[in-house]
Amino acid sequence: MQPTELTADCCIVGGGPAGLMLGYLLARSGLSVVVIEKHPDFLRDFRGDTIHPSTLEIMRHLGLLDELLTLPHQRAEKLQAEVAGQEITMADFSRLPVQCRFIAFMPQWEFLNFLASKAAAFPGFTLLQSTAFDDLIYAEGEVSGIKTLQGNDTRIIHTSLVIGADGRNSQVRAKAGLQSKSFGSSRDVLWFRLGKQGSDPKWGMGHKGPKQNFIVIDRGDYWQCGYTIQKGEFDALKLAGLETLKQAMAEVAPFSAERMADLDGWDKLKLLSIRIDRLDQWMKPGVLCIGDAAHAMSPIGGVGVNLAIQDAVAAANCLTLPLKKGHVTLRDLQKVQQRRQFPTVATQFLQIKMSSNKRKRTTPSKVPQMISRFPFLRHLFGRLIGLGFRTEKPEHLNE
Repeated sequence: MQPTELTADCCIVGGGPAGLMLGYLLARSGLSVVVIEKHPDFLRDFRGDTIHPSTLEIMRHLGLLDELLTLPHQRAEKLQAEVAGQEITMADFSRLPVQCRFIAFMPQWEFLNFLASKAAAFPGFTLLQSTAFDDLIYAEGEVSGIKTLQGNDTRIIHTSLVIGADGRNSQVRAKAGLQSKSFGSSRDVLWFRLGKQGSDPKWGMGHKGPKQNFIVIDRGDYWQCGYTIQKGEFDALKLAGLETLKQAMAEVAPFSAERMADLDGWDKLKLLSIRIDRLDQWMKPGVLCIGDAAHAMSPIGGVGVNLAIQDAVAAANCLTLPLKKGHVTLRDLQKVQQRRQFPTVATQFLQIKMSSNKRKRTTPSKVPQMISRFPFLRHLFGRLIGLGFRTEKPEHLNE
């Protein structure tokens, strides 16, 4: 059977926040764009669910903010931490120079469904779900398209530009042979949820236990909990048994081991293997990686999704006009990395410093004490977490 063939100005691999935001922006500018997503839907738990003020400001510029905020979400005007029994504000967003001075905790599938529905209103936008990336296609030494698989069906998509937005395990960057540097990580995170009970205290977002390795996020009718462990420790924890793990978590958590009755099987735990890396070069002729495909981030601060969306906006700003001319040069692609390199490097530098394993696991961080002594730091951290090191504003919206 002959493969089905499509032609588009741009093909984006990966229907996550970066891929759908870029697809929306390009389609809104009048370009034809195909987004492929290997899953049939967006319903996956414990993904990046934090929409920061920087992303909310982008949605405001796009005229989508009010409708977005009608979707289920919780708001955090500040991030709290409990250290040695004392509640401390770690980050305060109240002075940010934007309309929304809060983080919106929203299930990522809600955000992605919203973006996909808005993009679908433009005639040039196509979303192909249950469609896996298979390989890059070359012509005269440049990437000129991709081959995809949907079940037993093969589809060829011809395009001027392939965007790899397929996450930290990107197949696009692997097939393109792009090289990365790894900065490692000494920790992993176990995510799980606990149903709320009437006797639960009214904790703020980002509550941490006294040893700084337990996280609680208010998700409305349940608590999203995270427990940080030594990298590679999960198998040993499983051998020791679930009840032993609950006892260990109860030592640093605001919950007793008995209160964790909802955690009645290992299938209720989701292991996030943390790693920090970034590509040396995000591109080669005809292909560009953005978001986690270009730079895997630690979950510290929940900034990964928002950096990826900033990448998407920068890519749209730099590439819309070249795509309309029908030829994207390597120099055009380099402009995207040049624009986003500093915020990526600076953010990863801070994450590496904050996750350093030089101190013992049981030694409390000195950061909360510093914030208590110098209150202006909570506003500084609020800016770094809420807006990052460089924000992007969508261009070419009316062209």
